[in-house]
Amino acid sequence: MTGAGDGYGQGVVGDGYPAGGGWVVVARGELDQDTLVPLEEALLAAADLHPLVVLDAAAITFGDSSFLNLLLRLHRLTTLRIAAPGEQLRRLFAVTGADTVLSLNASVDAATGA
Repeated sequence: MTGAGDGYGQGVVGDGYPAGGGWVVVARGELDQDTLVPLEEALLAAADLHPLVVLDAAAITFGDSSFLNLLLRLHRLTTLRIAAPGEQLRRLFAVTGADTVLSLNASVDAATGA
């Protein structure tokens, strides 16, 4: 079960696409240490090729500390913007103070400046 070239891997990463001079990575479902690898690979690959990476978080239902750690590491590598985080992610970011570090946006369009 390795990550497929289309980005579907274990089902947590959807197709990525260009937007606003950067790259959008679509994620969904529960993201924890057991499911995070495909997303990590997609985000790191995007960071290698694009000055702006947007994580479309609208369909993420859960993120744990390993997910948060990945975002904070990626934030140091590239311009990272989080688009449309749901209530659980907003709570995670607020409780940990990550909302003062990460760029949270209401939508992909807002994150890309479109």
